[in-house]
Amino acid sequence: MWNRKFGRTADHRKAMLRNMATSVILYGKVETTEAKAKDMRTVVDELITLGKKGDLAARRQAAAFIRDGVADEKTQQTVLQKLFDEIAPKYADRNGGYTRVVKTGIRRGDAAPMAYIELV
Repeated sequence: MWNRKFGRTADHRKAMLRNMATSVILYGKVETTEAKAKDMRTVVDELITLGKKGDLAARRQAAAFIRDGVADEKTQQTVLQKLFDEIAPKYADRNGGYTRVVKTGIRRGDAAPMAYIELV
């Protein structure tokens, strides 16, 4: 299998990636371990590619994957709306590579290498 297992079951791993992808879309940047950040690149890039398509089928696919919540309290904009209305048009002329992994150092408790995953 191509992905890392992270010592979790398949369902737990999928839920973790869904939650982290939603956070990256919502906040633009998330700090996590380096291995998780490297696996998150493909997930977030696929979601942004769906956002660039913009049709109803792509919106349904993205809605089935991300954990939808309120992104902006003032406008009541959801994470899905933010993906399709703000983030995807920003990358309209870019062919992939929407995220960047920046190594930040070592976590103090267990010496795990940490990194940010952020939108370019």
